[in-house]
Amino acid sequence: MKKFYFLFFLTIGFLSNSQIVNIPDANFKAKLLSTSSGNVFASTETPIYNSSSNSWSVSSYNAIDINGDGEIQITEAQLIKFLQVPYSNITSLVGLEAFVNLEFFNCEGNNVQSLDLTQNTEVKYLQCSYNQINSLILSQCLNLTQLHCYNNNLVAIDLTQNTALNYLFCSTNQLTNLDLTSNRNLESLIINYNQITELNLTNNLELKYLSCLSNQIVELDVSKNKNLEYLDCSYNQLIYLFLKNNNVIWDYYTSNNGNTLIFAYNPNLIYVCADIEDINMVQQKVNSYNLINCHVNDYCSFTPGGTFYEISGTTKLDSNNNGCDVSDINYSNLRFNIANGTNLGSMISNQTGNYHIPVQAGNHTITPNLENPNYFNISPASFTANFPTQASPFTQDFCVTASGVHHDVEVIILPTVPARPGFDANYKLVYSNKGNQIENGSISFTFDDARLDYVTANPVYNSSAANSFTWNYTNLQPFETREIALVLNVNSPMEIPAVNNGDQINFLAEITPFTNDEIQYDNISALKQIVVGSYDPNDKTCLEGTTITPTEVGNYVHYVIRFENTGTFPAENIVVKDMIDLNKFDIATLVPLKSSHDFYTRINGNKVEFIFENINLDFNDATNDGYVIFKIKTKPTLVLGDTFTNNANIYFDYNFPITTNTYTTTVAALSTQDFDFGTYFTLYPNPAKDVLNIQTKQGLAINSIEIYNQLGQIVMAVTNAVNSVDVANLASGTYFVKVNTEKGSANAKFVKE
Repeated sequence: MKKFYFLFFLTIGFLSNSQIVNIPDANFKAKLLSTSSGNVFASTETPIYNSSSNSWSVSSYNAIDINGDGEIQITEAQLIKFLQVPYSNITSLVGLEAFVNLEFFNCEGNNVQSLDLTQNTEVKYLQCSYNQINSLILSQCLNLTQLHCYNNNLVAIDLTQNTALNYLFCSTNQLTNLDLTSNRNLESLIINYNQITELNLTNNLELKYLSCLSNQIVELDVSKNKNLEYLDCSYNQLIYLFLKNNNVIWDYYTSNNGNTLIFAYNPNLIYVCADIEDINMVQQKVNSYNLINCHVNDYCSFTPGGTFYEISGTTKLDSNNNGCDVSDINYSNLRFNIANGTNLGSMISNQTGNYHIPVQAGNHTITPNLENPNYFNISPASFTANFPTQASPFTQDFCVTASGVHHDVEVIILPTVPARPGFDANYKLVYSNKGNQIENGSISFTFDDARLDYVTANPVYNSSAANSFTWNYTNLQPFETREIALVLNVNSPMEIPAVNNGDQINFLAEITPFTNDEIQYDNISALKQIVVGSYDPNDKTCLEGTTITPTEVGNYVHYVIRFENTGTFPAENIVVKDMIDLNKFDIATLVPLKSSHDFYTRINGNKVEFIFENINLDFNDATNDGYVIFKIKTKPTLVLGDTFTNNANIYFDYNFPITTNTYTTTVAALSTQDFDFGTYFTLYPNPAKDVLNIQTKQGLAINSIEIYNQLGQIVMAVTNAVNSVDVANLASGTYFVKVNTEKGSANAKFVKE
């Protein structure tokens, strides 16, 4: 019996000792034993979080060593939910694993080097700042919402399992990387004074406060963080900063101190992207930081700021009158007017006929705007989308049907590479069917074959003469555009006749049929091209040249804008921005015609943007060029002597815009001439029936001849030196002949019988 009692008490003693938590750090153990209801270190209560003050609290405190035996039993540790042991010279937290129900833990200001909370799965709040921690294991703390670990020696931290985290303060460590892709609830992020080079915040859509100053970040994109209210990214290595779509700038305007956006001391910063309405404010910041090489625009993405909705669709031509279906051809470059009751803007679809319109909440009425509305009917005539009531994306296709019978073809000469003495020059003859009938006809191209030599054409011409080529075409569908590529070699200054910088070479293209064509002036395209030596690859040209006649006022003029990627990396996006002078041009008539790459057009007020999204334009010399051509009508109020000018800004990704030359065209009378016609030429017969002869006097040589109708429209051009012109195909009436020589030009009137 004595042996039985001895074994019983021995077992009890062993079990009692086995329930004691092993706490080897004397300072840690002493702190735990010092807890009582009279101090604020431990509590068995569930801590309550106060969001307004961002603080945690309990209403009462407890001693951990309940039985007063000078040890901490496991059962005693399991009761504690709130524990603070700050500034207690602790070097090891071994024993903390027994506090399995701990929700709030503060060990700030000690000398701890590692902290493993694998067993403390209930922790919601952790304050472990001002230690020597180089290892922090939190993978099982799935309820963790707030983490303060600043002023430690962390070189890495794994937060991928802490999906509930909404507050992270991890400044003054040695972090080079931080993966926050799983922390979708994160609202506050403070990671100053680390060595972080990259920060991906794409998934952190709830983020409101971000401070990442004094790191090594090169590119920072907060355009997805629409709730962001504060940003300080000073003292980094930033090159690009994307600020679109969030509240940082709005709060800058409305806060008391205006310091919700800070990006000072980033000397490498070259580009800041912001919503268009915020550009001026951001530019003020850039100026105040003396960032002289930094540019601000809104082209980091092509969707509006804030929450937006999507309207999209396709436009087709019902060519067989059985309703639009997949077999019908698409209507490219259709203009849509967008009205929301307050603002009016426009979007022009791409060359495939697809359109995409991003809009914000509200009622939006979309109305298609045809270039020639009397040629076609379109259904629906308009529609209204109401967001967010309707689902996004909202899809609305359009069907175009012919209205009556309308013939209308058009041709344009497009110089894609400048003419330089001794080099090849590239041209395109772009011809289109704007009417609603299938067309068959021909395109003729006349050039100065004395100063230009034919190199190649694609497709090859069907027939040729001394100074012209002719191509036949068939089955040109309504809305269809085709092109002919031409390469001509320009004479050098050493050839006869010589071609020098500043010389003008003339071209003329004509498309048939003329008969029944409703707008005949665009059946003829005349190009007066100035020869250049060296040239800027980013330029703008008016194809009508430096003058138009008063009778051409109110008609279309054509502009080509060329661009070239001269950098060392492909350009992902290119935007060509053109500010239209509304006193000189009717912006409602702007029509994109042709481009080197797919694009769409956005119009807001007098700003036109040709957007080449995802163009990825190469930087190799053979493939780094692009262009866009458009036409626009001048205001009919222009008078003799008026001028109209135009230039463009070209944005290559996030670089400073390249501003093209300013092209000026003057309204000038056709009768303007450099000398008297009769002094140097004799014109006969007049009236003329088949051939008009021009006899020279005083040895003056003819370079080229142009014939204009009474509207001032060019109807014929002969670009090589001749003394007779075949006018048999001209309609009867009065015309003007203009003779161009090295001395200048002169003109005279004649009658065609």
